Amino acid sequence: MKTVTIYTDGACSGNPGPGGWGAILMYGQHKKELSGGEANTTNNRMELTAVIQALSLLKEPCIVELWSDSKYVIDGLEKGWARGWKARGWKKADKKPALNPDLWDRLLALTDIHSLRYHWVKGHAENEFNNRCDELAVAESQKYK
Repeated sequence: MKTVTIYTDGACSGNPGPGGWGAILMYGQHKKELSGGEANTTNNRMELTAVIQALSLLKEPCIVELWSDSKYVIDGLEKGWARGWKARGWKKADKKPALNPDLWDRLLALTDIHSLRYHWVKGHAENEFNNRCDELAVAESQKYK
């Protein structure tokens, strides 16, 4: 399987409010940036959307090195929280409803296709690719102001 590196970030002005997401896919010498946004959303929805959109571009099963500054996304996947929420009918361990089940469901389906390795990166720090994703996400969110 090919190994692809993906960086993602989400941004929201107000929570909820206008939001954006950005992603960078890298394979060998190839690099693709993508981004989008919504007029009324949350930061976590944009973080999830960035990963979904990036994984959706892959045309075959890949090993994916996923880099995100979102503990919500990384922990939800790596620690199995999202699978647990789904198994309980989108309820958390405390019986409260899990948020964003529509996006988590799409993301879990994509993680079944690919082999993901998760990496949390500190946001707004020295990582150039995470910073670029943040720029893309913020620029998209500003289109809705």
